[in-house]
Amino acid sequence: MIVTVTSVTTATAAGLASVIGGVSLAALIVFLIAREMALARKSDVSMRIERYLHISIWPLFLVMGVIVITRVLETLAQ
Repeated sequence: MIVTVTSVTTATAAGLASVIGGVSLAALIVFLIAREMALARKSDVSMRIERYLHISIWPLFLVMGVIVITRVLETLAQ
């Protein structure tokens, strides 16, 4: 019984981590595209949008870095 609960918990945690990683990757791609579009226009509003997007992009880069490092470490541990 304990082995089954542990297996289900591990599978659920791995699935949740994959979903969070996918959502953060999609958000990063959308924000990078929006930032480049804002940089293409040189108006004051687009520069303000670019600055706000720049603030949200760096934490997503950090999240992606952590995801990549943990995946590499998991692969090396096997």
